[in-house]
Amino acid sequence: MGIIVNLDVMMAKRKMSLNELSEKIDLTLSNVSILKTGKAKAIRFSTLEAICKALDCQPGDILEYQTDK
Repeated sequence: MGIIVNLDVMMAKRKMSLNELSEKIDLTLSNVSILKTGKAKAIRFSTLEAICKALDCQPGDILEYQTDK
């Protein structure tokens, strides 16, 4: 499996919409959507920092590692 992105979970916990997060972190709606669905191949630390600041969370709340079975 590898890296799992739990951005949708954190957004739901904070009751924040995709549009609102996109505006707060100054990233296009489509790029935030790609991150949210886990289709992104990479993420910049500056983007991760902005997401954590906007959602008041830690990187580990958003990213999770699962071993392949």
